[in-house]
Amino acid sequence: MGGPNLEIFKFGLYILFPIGYMYYFGTNLEERFSVPDFWPKPHQTHKLPYEKDEIEGELARLRARRLALRERRLREEGAREGGGEE
Repeated sequence: MGGPNLEIFKFGLYILFPIGYMYYFGTNLEERFSVPDFWPKPHQTHKLPYEKDEIEGELARLRARRLALRERRLREEGAREGGGEE
C-alpha cells in the first residue's frame, strides 16, 4: 500500500486539478473564445417602428412593394402566355 503521503498527494491532485482547469478556462473568456464581429452593430440591425406614423409608413412601404412585385409577376405571366401562342 502507498501510505498517508500518497493519499494526501492524490487528494491534493483531485482538488487542485478541477480548480486549475476552471481557472485556466475561466479567465479571459472574452478574448480566448470570442468570434470577431459575430454580433451585428446597432446600425446594421433592423429598427422597429414604435410610433403610429412610423408604423403606418412601414405598412404603406410594404404594401407598395407587394403590389409592385405582384404587377411584375402578372406582366411576366402575361408575356409568357402571350409568347407561347405564337
